[in-house]
Amino acid sequence: MSESPRSSSGFAQSPAALIVICVVGLLIVGLPVLFSATTSFEQGPFYYLIKQAIGIGAAVVLCLVVSRLDLEGMRRHVWILGIAAVVALVLTAIPGVGVSVNGSRRWLGLGPVRVQASEFAKLAMVFCLAHYLAINQTRITEFKRGYVLPLGLIGLFAGLVLLQPDFGTAALTVAVGLILLFLAGARWLYILPTVGAAVAGFAVLVMNNANRLHRFTAFLDVEGNKLDGTYQLYQSLAAFAVGGVHGAGIGQGRQQINFLPEAHTDFIFAVMGEEMGLWFTLGVVVTFAVIFLLGLLHLRRAPNLFQFLLVAGAVLLVTMQAMINLGVVTGLLPTKGMSLPFISAGLSNLLLMGLLVGVIINSARNWAKPALHRRKRTMEEVVA
Repeated sequence: MSESPRSSSGFAQSPAALIVICVVGLLIVGLPVLFSATTSFEQGPFYYLIKQAIGIGAAVVLCLVVSRLDLEGMRRHVWILGIAAVVALVLTAIPGVGVSVNGSRRWLGLGPVRVQASEFAKLAMVFCLAHYLAINQTRITEFKRGYVLPLGLIGLFAGLVLLQPDFGTAALTVAVGLILLFLAGARWLYILPTVGAAVAGFAVLVMNNANRLHRFTAFLDVEGNKLDGTYQLYQSLAAFAVGGVHGAGIGQGRQQINFLPEAHTDFIFAVMGEEMGLWFTLGVVVTFAVIFLLGLLHLRRAPNLFQFLLVAGAVLLVTMQAMINLGVVTGLLPTKGMSLPFISAGLSNLLLMGLLVGVIINSARNWAKPALHRRKRTMEEVVA
């Protein structure tokens, strides 16, 4: 069935269209910075640039596919998606299947390609949670149906990610899950103690791991630990200081050549600060803030709770990941590996971002129509 003119014009006038423009802008700005950050690598100056271009192409294809899917119809298979994501997380722990890098077993080896299972598990968790909360919305204030069961779902995904171990992604998963639970109408009386328990649990895990405890205590005194626990953060801050307001110019940065580890992934924002200066880095921060605000405006059009929560989860996964990365690179948060969406090198995160943007576009196309297509068999929601 061809798309109606009203649907096309509705998408063009929606906040989602502006989100797409912001995403394209971030991708364009990120490519020259990534090229500059990797020119000194032994693989050659174009190796990571070509990989990133291929990743962007694959992400665009996924985005277009998802934008055309019948997300309401896919709800019949939501638990298959959830089980597949859980199985993928479990497989990362199996030697020979899971790939270990720097002590963490987060990747699945698919020939020459490595896929980070936890990236896609975040979206699977959002999809499953949105479906569950939607079909139980009249019982969301109950302790068991509205708190224990959805919390168990969040804990299942976050716990498996934590075992890899990946504290940052696990924390992001819990945060997004609890926000969706709150948006669905769960009681503060249940959510607030859970937040406190989660923070206390993470604190205990950090204190019982000498390496992580050292990294956290070193973060409290960056200058005093610049040759040890905060070396990477200190070099990142030095890059911002060198760049100043106007920047040293694309290709003129020096921190990523000999001093700043992981400059092309977790700390690419520091490379941008050194080479492009204050105004470009502020532009990136503002762009992510605009994506968040546009997402809030777009959510006002949601036709039902499932689609509201699904798109809210997509917006939160993009913007909260960006917030964590920017906080780490600028010294506001303890150092934790997490990609900057649309800019950092990394196939798995690019593909996830393509899926998330595809969900947002899909919602804009369908919400702009006069009414959702009616089917003989649909997933029913009980409306209070």
